[in-house]
Amino acid sequence: MDKSAYHRDTWVEVDLDAIRHNVKTMNHHLKDKEVMAVVKADAYGHGEIEVAEAALESGATRLAVAVLDEGLRLRQKFPDIPILVMGWTDPKYVALAAQHNITLTTFQSDWIKQASSYLNDEHLNVHLKVDTGMGRIGIRSVEEAYDVIKACKHTNIFITGVFTHFATADEPGNHYYSQQIAAFKQWLIQVKRYLQENIVIHIGNTAAAMRFPDDMFDAVRFGIGMYGLYPSKFVSENVSLHLKQAFSLYSRLIHVKRINKGDAISYGKTYVADQDEWIGTIPIGYGDGWIRKLQNFQVLIHGKKLPIVGRICMDQCMIRLDHPYEIGTSVTLIGSDQTGVVSMDDVADYLETINYEIPCILGKRIPRYYIN
Repeated sequence: MDKSAYHRDTWVEVDLDAIRHNVKTMNHHLKDKEVMAVVKADAYGHGEIEVAEAALESGATRLAVAVLDEGLRLRQKFPDIPILVMGWTDPKYVALAAQHNITLTTFQSDWIKQASSYLNDEHLNVHLKVDTGMGRIGIRSVEEAYDVIKACKHTNIFITGVFTHFATADEPGNHYYSQQIAAFKQWLIQVKRYLQENIVIHIGNTAAAMRFPDDMFDAVRFGIGMYGLYPSKFVSENVSLHLKQAFSLYSRLIHVKRINKGDAISYGKTYVADQDEWIGTIPIGYGDGWIRKLQNFQVLIHGKKLPIVGRICMDQCMIRLDHPYEIGTSVTLIGSDQTGVVSMDDVADYLETINYEIPCILGKRIPRYYIN
């Protein structure tokens, strides 16, 4: 990314070598199965083009996204790589997908009938989504599968893959996971003979691929792990794969001042100094996705953890300093600094959410710079 296009001292660094390491690690773990790099939501906020390029360089063979627009952007850069849209696509856009050789997801016979009416000579590839227990989208019975397969007859729509998604692969215990995979295998026994040969079967997300590599079929959808983040604390503690976090968030002090005991900071006077203190201001706020609930969260300056005080503003927030620092001093909000570390999980735990959400909500006002 061109640094001259941004004029604010807050930025993200994405370590593409970490992405490459994580893809190679998963490839080695899986041995003979394909890695489908999941780059939806702008590669979980990391940057779809740059991450996809690094993943493909390192052994990924396919890309997966959530919506057609994401697939179209990637197709401009990667003309020959298989791209799967995993979400629902309006049938009126199927010709556009077919023209760009983008594979869509289907799970409704009526969708097939509508989609075929929008195709002329174009051939559309689809993957059939099976709901084995996630309860989100997908066919839920063999009969529904037969209806979809039958609807494809005498059309230019071809089923080239099938997949499901596990709801609890990142949690302790295997009972529900085992139920889901058993249901999928039973479904496949009854349906596969009606499908063309050499279809791609993919059932594994990061958690399932890490924990149960021998259960995976032809490919796995490598999402959160590709970014160096574990799907859950349980997985990180019980799987021996070493991943490298790719995402770091930095800012710089733009103002440093001394305040007196009793002085208040930010809206609502929610922070009042109980002694004379040094306060620093950095240019990041909830307008960037650094949300107000992060008040009192600790960031790093020169390896020391220092708290955010007062309410976080739309564009700025304040830090209680241990002593005066120079204007321009670097502040690490996510990442490592000397001996200190603030991980994505630290932020997620503080916000009582999951690590997936954090890079996704950090917005476009924060530029992403790529480190090789």
